[in-house]
Amino acid sequence: MLKVADLTKKFGNLIAVNCASFEVNRGEIIGLIGPNGAGKTTLFNAISGLYKPEGGTITFKGMNITGWLPHKICKLGMSRTFQVTRAFTHMTVEDTVRVGAYNRYNEKNVQEKVDQVVKICDLTDIRKRVCSDLGLASLRKVELARALATEPEMLLLDEAGAGLNATELETFMNLIKKLNQENKITFCVVEHVMQMVMGLCQQIVVLDSGEIIASGTPNQISTNARVIEAYLGKRAVHVRD
Repeated sequence: MLKVADLTKKFGNLIAVNCASFEVNRGEIIGLIGPNGAGKTTLFNAISGLYKPEGGTITFKGMNITGWLPHKICKLGMSRTFQVTRAFTHMTVEDTVRVGAYNRYNEKNVQEKVDQVVKICDLTDIRKRVCSDLGLASLRKVELARALATEPEMLLLDEAGAGLNATELETFMNLIKKLNQENKITFCVVEHVMQMVMGLCQQIVVLDSGEIIASGTPNQISTNARVIEAYLGKRAVHVRD
């Protein structure tokens, strides 16, 4: 469904992403992990059209979308959330979801889509509340709901589990699983919370210093020496040996 080939993104002399290549199959939940500053969000920004890469290609649903603008990519069926929640603080939950729904619906039929997404994301009780009054867990769901309202076939989640307690995280993970299984949405998840990565993802790609250093199942990644070194340093590898 998504193929990233030799993708490179630079900021001046800094190479933030260096010849990154990976694939996401339809129906998968794939994790993208790595230490702070590894280039994960930069890679997401390039895939979703916020950044124009200096090299490589991005193919989505068989189409080369390299350099496309974000709204065109969204129309094609890829949406995303952000590391820092970007809810419209002065708007209600319902109106925030409506912004996403306008991607495919006009004023005559947008309300039905809004109602559907509000129900799916369990936001009915707070749909009339202003986003600035909400806590982090609710804002995470509102952010997801707005992206979901665009009717994506693929969703990119950027650290959606950050800051959630164990109960909130479990609720959020169950929602992702439901959307994946019942709504057939493919997910690519950037995440530091290992409980979420290991509990959701069938495949994991590991980024370090802008380069992909490993990919595989959660079990394979958790015992990979290069991954352990990237997170904990060389000494940790020797201790395990």
